[in-house]
Amino acid sequence: MSPLLLASAWVMGFLGSTHCVVMCGGVVAMSCSALPLAKRLSPRAQLPYTLAYNAGRIASYATAGAIAGALGAALASLGLVERAQLGLRFVAGTLMIAVGLYVTGVGGALRWIERIGEPMWKHVLPIARRLVPVRSPSGAFALGLLWGWLPCGLVYAALASAVTSGSAIGGAATMAAFGLGTLPTLLAMGSAAAFVARAARVRPVRMTAGIAIVAFGLVQVLHTGRAWARVREGSGAPVCCAGHARPG
Repeated sequence: MSPLLLASAWVMGFLGSTHCVVMCGGVVAMSCSALPLAKRLSPRAQLPYTLAYNAGRIASYATAGAIAGALGAALASLGLVERAQLGLRFVAGTLMIAVGLYVTGVGGALRWIERIGEPMWKHVLPIARRLVPVRSPSGAFALGLLWGWLPCGLVYAALASAVTSGSAIGGAATMAAFGLGTLPTLLAMGSAAAFVARAARVRPVRMTAGIAIVAFGLVQVLHTGRAWARVREGSGAPVCCAGHARPG
């Protein structure tokens, strides 16, 4: 498991968390909607609900990451790991660029990508609606578990990176790191919903975050392109015996 992959996943979640406010912020607010008014105005009273919701959401991400990591391990067992990982890193970088453009308000490619998960989400949403209003932290946790499967281009970009971890444990850890990156903003969303929601929608804030995400994606795409060129150069070298390249 690469520390760099985990750090990248965390940064991806942190930079993309303004997108999470738009996608998940309303659910965070709903997780406290059944509280008495006095408690709803108290960040301390809201905290157990917000923590439970986010714990469920991150658990779903980790589950999806484990599946993605297991897929990566299967590719490795077929001898496809290097080229497949480079391809998936390129996809992850491209998706990050799409996320950044979406956050800035430019381009609609992300909406098309998010349609991939809509068939499954149609079955999950009715179950999630039965949990609202949330009346206990355990209910908030259950809502988070379900809401973690909401179609989201940012999550799909992180999953593409999780596949390259090469194991179920690595994939789960990658997605957990991604979820933890989104946590600061969504925790603030729970305790200061109106302020955070307004801040996330302010154009300079969204532009700054979006440009940072685009830059992050571009770096990943360019790095992957260079790595792919090295692989192609290496594959063209004459081979004298299995596993050894002979100088040309």
